[in-house]
Amino acid sequence: MNEIKFEELLEAGCHFGHLKRKWNPKMAPYIFKEHNGIHVIDLQKTIAKADEAAAALKQMARSGKKVLFVATKKQAKEVVAEMAKSVDMPFVTERWPGGMLTNFQTIRKAVKKMNSLDQLMHDKDFNNISKRERLQVQRERAKLDKNLGSIADLTRLPSALFVIDINKEHIAVAEARRLNIPTFALVDTNTNPELIDFPIPANDDASKSIAAILKHMCEAIQEGLNERMLDKDAQAEEEAPMAEAGEEKPAEKKTRARRPRTTEPKAEEPKAEETSAEEAPKAE
Repeated sequence: MNEIKFEELLEAGCHFGHLKRKWNPKMAPYIFKEHNGIHVIDLQKTIAKADEAAAALKQMARSGKKVLFVATKKQAKEVVAEMAKSVDMPFVTERWPGGMLTNFQTIRKAVKKMNSLDQLMHDKDFNNISKRERLQVQRERAKLDKNLGSIADLTRLPSALFVIDINKEHIAVAEARRLNIPTFALVDTNTNPELIDFPIPANDDASKSIAAILKHMCEAIQEGLNERMLDKDAQAEEEAPMAEAGEEKPAEKKTRARRPRTTEPKAEEPKAEETSAEEAPKAE
């Protein structure tokens, strides 16, 4: 796994925090100093926390688990959507649907409805209905796709959340904490890092800063996915000779089981004659 570089974070502006009057005191361990009324984040601690989070994400990807990326702020939407698609992970970049995690069954019903509308629109009889009804179906489909399109393949609860700006996405963080779902997030100087399991202190307002951190996270996820594929291939190679050997063993057992049966009846025939000869005088 490639280590994130100090110079890369510095160029992306990851060290810029908020004004001193807007800070959260619980971020004090991650603040390097104050400069012109603005807090400066300690990038050495950013690197340490980023590596820790990347290792955890890599292990999750290797286990086949899904990580849901959440970012609805303007600066992060495109970056998060692009990065999440590159590693085939679900993401939410529009409005966070309340109860998405705590009421996941209802969200799945909405996704199923979206799929049923797709089938209706591809049906031959769709053009036979009135123009007004067609427009209603298309608008409803577009609305569902905007809010739920990126999570259409999410058949069960995600194993983790990666959040950009936990103050803005406080509902998503609260739902994840309630369900004990691990959380990863960029934490700026105006946030509470204690709400997050794997906090990464960095500027969460600049798109360059977000992209620099997400690039490192997605590289770790991709490595985990590649190792998972290698593990599957190795397991398949090991099972192939075992399957061939397993097919031959039953045939050998059958031939061995048949041999003693041919000799057993011959050994028992004289005993039957002796017993019949002894029983004859008693009958008289």
